[in-house]
Amino acid sequence: MVDLSVTLPMALRAESLADGVERAAALGVDGFEFFDWEDHDAETIRGLCDEHGIAVAGTLSAGGGSNIDDFEGDAMTRPDATERVAADVERSLDAAAALDAPNLIVTTGPEQDDLDRDVQRESVVEVLETVAPAAESAGVTVVVEPLNVAVDHPGYFLTDSAEAFEIVESVGSDRVKVLYDVYHQQITEGNVIETVREHVDLIGHFHIADVPGRHEPGTGEVNYANVLSAIGESAYDGYVGCEFFPAGDPDDAVRSVVDLAP
Repeated sequence: MVDLSVTLPMALRAESLADGVERAAALGVDGFEFFDWEDHDAETIRGLCDEHGIAVAGTLSAGGGSNIDDFEGDAMTRPDATERVAADVERSLDAAAALDAPNLIVTTGPEQDDLDRDVQRESVVEVLETVAPAAESAGVTVVVEPLNVAVDHPGYFLTDSAEAFEIVESVGSDRVKVLYDVYHQQITEGNVIETVREHVDLIGHFHIADVPGRHEPGTGEVNYANVLSAIGESAYDGYVGCEFFPAGDPDDAVRSVVDLAP
């Protein structure tokens, strides 16, 4: 059994969060995630969840993002910014808890040309170690996301899933895990199913989209029937998030994933 979520407004091209939540629930999706919790009222979102029988799967930490321009010095990869980044993550954990969201997505930011890579990695670990107690207290899992640099996010620091797993293992908290995005990791390294099977205990959230194009499963090269079956047969019990740009009608795109999921 796979619990599906959708990223809003992206996957449904929703005109508003309320529109996206209503449509996602009608399509049979279990949850939704969104990036900008600071722009929304938690009580209103909880009301939408109650009205439509759907849950918040996750949100993005304040100060985070995936594009280099999103970071104005406060990246996890900069040792001089660790206190500020940790503070953003901790207040975002409070927000996620208020939304009853199980996951908070964090991104490392860009690779720093003026710093040794080991120094940057240590800085990332320091931030995650700092916020781990707050995550444990809030009951929210911080999920750090590797991204591809070949197509979408040139200059991003964390690309390789093996390094991401090593980082969360070094932190040593059940509330700090990896966000495994099948789209990004197919581009970066492939070997998706074997990686998931070997490291599922370190994965706190999934994102899916097909390659190339970042459209819905079934439009590209990834055999998502097999990938989703592998996830469903594993010990994973979280959400699989539809984070794609629909190639055609967005409702049909999401419905196709609902029909495909085991």
